[in-house]
Amino acid sequence: MAQKRRHSRLILTLGAGLALAAVLALAFWPRPMLVDLGEVRRGPMTVTITEEGRTRVQEPYVVSAPVAGELQRVSVLPGEKVIGGKTVVAEMRPANPSALDVRTREQARAAVTAAEAVARADLNAATANRDFAETELDRDRQLVERGIASQVTLDRAEQEARVAQAAVDTAEAAIAMREAEVENARARLIGFEDVGLAQALARENPFTRAIPLLAPIDGTILKVMQKSETAVPAGEPILEIGDIEGDLEVVAELLSSDAVQVAEGNRVIITNWGGSGDLEGVVSRIDPYGFTKVSALGVEEQRVETTIDFVAPERRNGRLGHGYRVEVRIVVWEGQDVLIAPSSALFRHREGWAVFKVVEGRALLQEVKIGRNNGIEAEVIDGLQEGDRVVLFPSANLTDGASVAERQID
Repeated sequence: MAQKRRHSRLILTLGAGLALAAVLALAFWPRPMLVDLGEVRRGPMTVTITEEGRTRVQEPYVVSAPVAGELQRVSVLPGEKVIGGKTVVAEMRPANPSALDVRTREQARAAVTAAEAVARADLNAATANRDFAETELDRDRQLVERGIASQVTLDRAEQEARVAQAAVDTAEAAIAMREAEVENARARLIGFEDVGLAQALARENPFTRAIPLLAPIDGTILKVMQKSETAVPAGEPILEIGDIEGDLEVVAELLSSDAVQVAEGNRVIITNWGGSGDLEGVVSRIDPYGFTKVSALGVEEQRVETTIDFVAPERRNGRLGHGYRVEVRIVVWEGQDVLIAPSSALFRHREGWAVFKVVEGRALLQEVKIGRNNGIEAEVIDGLQEGDRVVLFPSANLTDGASVAERQID
């Protein structure tokens, strides 16, 4: 009986030991590493340079003040349509005369008095000379008719009369000049209080009336720089006009290292412009000079301005305006039948690139030769074939020949 009990106890102990060993073996048995997998495929591939851009009118027109004067309040608003040569976008009047201080005003008044005195003196002298010449001519004619004076005396008298008449003409011209000087001096005395005189001059002189400023082209008012009534100098910009519908382009400031890869005629994909679908464009100009721009992180960058034209402007439906933000993707290379691997599967190995190719549940280190890479997909030149599966974002703990399994996402 005791022997049977010992035998049963031995069997139970042995069974418990085997169960514990099985549990420990199961707990510490190596498991496959869970990884994300991607597939090598064939298809189209593009390499693009992505940058933020803005729209602008190619040829904006700035309406400025033709003369110094008083700009009347501008009633037009941004966004209004205008017709070139017909729509009045602003009006202005010539500036009021400058206010004179006491000394300058008295000097101008004295100049008026002196000019008037000289004009009167010249008029009196010219009149006296003319009267005397006529009297002498009549007297000599009577003497010649009586036979007292000779013909030579008459000829001399006629000559002196002609000289006197010429002196009269000269005096009249001098008087006209003096009168103009008087008017000029009086004009300098016109002040802000001479409202009636200024209005009378405005009625007499059309050049002192309001000057209408017409729209130079058919288009849309983009911006109004001067809205309120104010005094402006000649050449002061008042508003800006442009043709948004047919004259819109995109400008992108590329890094100089990216700009050297771009050529005129490159296809451009315009995205994130606010409408449905993408717009198409083409690079029309690359500026030959760069400029320094500080990024948001405070880093100085060399930028190059690149201009892009819309291929199908009608697709914009008139919703894009001047200065709107867009994103551009400039296509610098594209292929239609390319062997493509995910860029996230690549990692540096020695002096080249490598991937972990999954074969029968094992991750095998595979060196590859890579061509173009756009950051998402890479062109495979050698090392992989279509349909191969590769590990995405390989961990540093993953080794050649390790057992792997694809991670399942619920």
